[in-house]
Amino acid sequence: MKSKIAMAALLLLPFSGQYALAEEAATEEASAFTISAELGMLFKTGNTKSGDIKAGLNIKHEEGRWLSLLAFNALAKKLEEEDEITGKDSFESTDNKWDILGQTNYSLEEGGKNYIYGNAYYEQDKFSGFSYQTSASVGWGRHWWETETSSLFADIGPGVKYDVLRAISATGTDPAVKETGESAVIVQAQALYTKQINDFVEFKQYFVAKQAFESDKNSVYKSETSLTTKLIDSLQFKFAFRVDYDTEVEEGFENTNTETSVTLVYSF
Repeated sequence: MKSKIAMAALLLLPFSGQYALAEEAATEEASAFTISAELGMLFKTGNTKSGDIKAGLNIKHEEGRWLSLLAFNALAKKLEEEDEITGKDSFESTDNKWDILGQTNYSLEEGGKNYIYGNAYYEQDKFSGFSYQTSASVGWGRHWWETETSSLFADIGPGVKYDVLRAISATGTDPAVKETGESAVIVQAQALYTKQINDFVEFKQYFVAKQAFESDKNSVYKSETSLTTKLIDSLQFKFAFRVDYDTEVEEGFENTNTETSVTLVYSF
């Protein structure tokens, strides 16, 4: 398991985070590295006691015709519940997941609109029907339009996806289910739209689809909508809404999962 995670991380190192920084590389000549980190925390007390933590790290590297992006996101939630046997309160995890995304783009012409890319992704979610999910693809992309206030980037290409279904313990008359892996050939398409509403507020819409060629294999769709407000030059306030959809899941698990977050983003 650890070796698979390490391999996934190595694949992603050339890449960048949340693909949401790609438009910056085409509109300005920044330093070789751009790094931003985000953190959000929520703690409740009173009738309900809980603690939520969301963290992220985005790294972008640009040199010549090369643009590399790397993004890491993590989410943890704990809820205080009363033990039915002892009557004592204890914190139980209700959400625990992380993912890492990497992509490298190579522009086909100096300052041009077209590029080729390589992409890799790894996700581990303790409370989903999958022990982990990973994918990789290569293909062609284009800067469809760029103005002073808005831009649209999109790319598409073939790839492969590998999902590992979580093992399920035996319950009552239902037998135990062993952990199994399933691979699929996919076509991946992703797009990022950015709109600078004013000097302080920016809107971003990111979407990715990983469509399996076989109808009985799991296809994945992800969307993230975010609104970022600049507080000072290096500090931003970010509101984001994320939707993850899997077409094929085990019984007892939902196809659709949503996540709403509020974080502070610091740029180095």
